[in-house]
Amino acid sequence: MPCAPVIANAGETAPWRALVNGREQGVVGIADRGLLYGDGLFETIAVRRQAPCRWSAHLARLNRGADRLCIPRVDPTLLRTEADALLAGVDQGVLRLTLTRGKGGRGYRPPANPTPTRILAVYPSPPFHDEPSISGVALTFCRARLGDNPLLAGIKHLNRLEQVLARAEWDDPGIIDGLMADNRGCVICGTMTNLFLVQGEGLTTPRLARCGVAGTVRELVLERARALGIPLIERDVRTEELYRARGLFVTNAVLGLMSVARLGTRGYDTSAVPTALIEQVQQAVFEPETQT
Repeated sequence: MPCAPVIANAGETAPWRALVNGREQGVVGIADRGLLYGDGLFETIAVRRQAPCRWSAHLARLNRGADRLCIPRVDPTLLRTEADALLAGVDQGVLRLTLTRGKGGRGYRPPANPTPTRILAVYPSPPFHDEPSISGVALTFCRARLGDNPLLAGIKHLNRLEQVLARAEWDDPGIIDGLMADNRGCVICGTMTNLFLVQGEGLTTPRLARCGVAGTVRELVLERARALGIPLIERDVRTEELYRARGLFVTNAVLGLMSVARLGTRGYDTSAVPTALIEQVQQAVFEPETQT
């Protein structure tokens, strides 16, 4: 299935290529519920050597979200066939996989028998910092808060207005992300990252029972920390705890694990993050997952 580049006027952030329901195009219909109501899900996936990284983990989260929203799952073989066609010739990039409930009439009531819309688009990789997991990145704290909604907590749904408002709060290119708290004053995550604190000899990560996205790399850190014998707990984390932590790090699927050098004016020792954990996570995050 050859894929020609999509012509767009969005500058360097425009996708190189896109498929909508298997067809080479870069638009969706105005009746699509993903556009009208944010009724859908998405995954952002690192690409290396013409293959998606951690494809199985992303597909599993997409399916969990689809089940939660009562959107029919898409045939995984079809999705992977389309992804492979789209990524032919792409040595490094980012694959965005979007699944909406599809077309529907006016009003919030979902159709009884929806036909989902699947959108796959491949983009250039974002600019990488030099060894961000070692040298450390800078964060800020956002005023925008995350509202509680246990029905949507953990899944990567299309409703991202809270993150949009938070991301508008800074324009310093040296700041990689902004942390967000809930209305109880508990820090939850970044606009695009999950957060970990180094406290004593172990790690702490915010509990995501009320809001926030459970990232695929967050899941990987939980798994590798257990394997390495590093104590790790999930619990509510008050914002003031961040300033008492020995170290911080954040994770996402495109940049991997990044030690934090600075949060606002507070500096951190990036060596507090266990080296073995960094190495194992970084290797696993960017390993292309080929079909067996």
